[in-house]
Amino acid sequence: MHKFPSSVALTSALKPERPVIGVRPHAAGRAARWFLANFPGDVAYAYKANSSVFLLGSLYGAGIRHFDVASLAEIEDAATIPGARMHFMHPVKSREAIRRAYSEFGIRSFSLDTEDELRKIQEETGNARDLALFVRIAVPAKNSRMPLERKFGIAGAKAARLLVKTRQVAKELGLCFHVGSQTTSPEAYVNALREAGKLIAKAGVVLDRLDVGGGFPSVYDEHRPAPLADFMAAIRATVEEMPIGNHCRLMCEPGRALVAEAESLIVRVTARRGHELFINDGSYGSLFDAAHMGFNFPVRMVGQTDGEALVPFAFWGPTCDSIDHMKGPFMLPGRIREGDYIEIGNTGAYGRSIAGGFNGYGVFEEAILTDEPMLSMYAPQPGAAETQGAEQAQA
Repeated sequence: MHKFPSSVALTSALKPERPVIGVRPHAAGRAARWFLANFPGDVAYAYKANSSVFLLGSLYGAGIRHFDVASLAEIEDAATIPGARMHFMHPVKSREAIRRAYSEFGIRSFSLDTEDELRKIQEETGNARDLALFVRIAVPAKNSRMPLERKFGIAGAKAARLLVKTRQVAKELGLCFHVGSQTTSPEAYVNALREAGKLIAKAGVVLDRLDVGGGFPSVYDEHRPAPLADFMAAIRATVEEMPIGNHCRLMCEPGRALVAEAESLIVRVTARRGHELFINDGSYGSLFDAAHMGFNFPVRMVGQTDGEALVPFAFWGPTCDSIDHMKGPFMLPGRIREGDYIEIGNTGAYGRSIAGGFNGYGVFEEAILTDEPMLSMYAPQPGAAETQGAEQAQA
């Protein structure tokens, strides 16, 4: 694979017709090292976020050994990683998936949120007594861009009853939740952990594992999330208040926070109509979050100079579908025109995973970039706001 010091060098050398994913493995490694050093428990990478071999290699090199997997395809892929400890954390699984996960791949860690799923796991593992079973509870979404409590999770008296029933058959009883994707403030974890504490006390069970899930944020625009150090401090302090013993082991499932900064997308402008740019990737490709979640990814025209006046643009993707639209605003030099390249930063989370082949698009080139991400929760960036945020994250 080609390696370049920047998107400028990449486009000058390759003049690509297809979109290019610029991979920054060093950014994924740095994020992983930060989590491993600061989270008080196991760090299980959410495999769904990005399964690029370059990023997986960087995460592994940084010390990641736990992986949150949600399908047989992810399990089969992650099983090739030496020493991988997989946790099958999708609360609803097919019988075949449970059976193969247990018997073929040695997985002993499963999540569930109903008595039916508990029964299914017992039946398909032959009533195994070596399981770590995590009961997923529903918690309110707070300051997240993608709430997740509507689909999965159990609450109230039903949750307490399920904890008791799971305790009776599990070697290790766990509790897990998900506060929602791209959660921008620690209060969401505080609220979720307090709700978990109430349920543990109500059920009167001894907990062996506590999984705070994913949802840790990355940075995409000037509206920075709270520093990651604040999330860790809030989790530690709230866990201390919970009715659990010192033996209870914590786990988290970061995906976006580990890999968002580790990729950029370099696209080419195929047409300009006023303040609308037609580009060669879009919502059916790796820009789903820009189209459907309203993410304003950081952008720069490849070759733009410091101090250029910037104006707002919207993007249209390359397909013939009118919902292939990213309203932005994306701030770029007013001189941009057909044939120019744009680097869209911090696209490493879910972009590659979601991209499809609609209309024959969704085909990418790849290259390694050795420069820094456009925005970072971990590394100092040009500008006071970015530098201050990085220093707080590293505190």
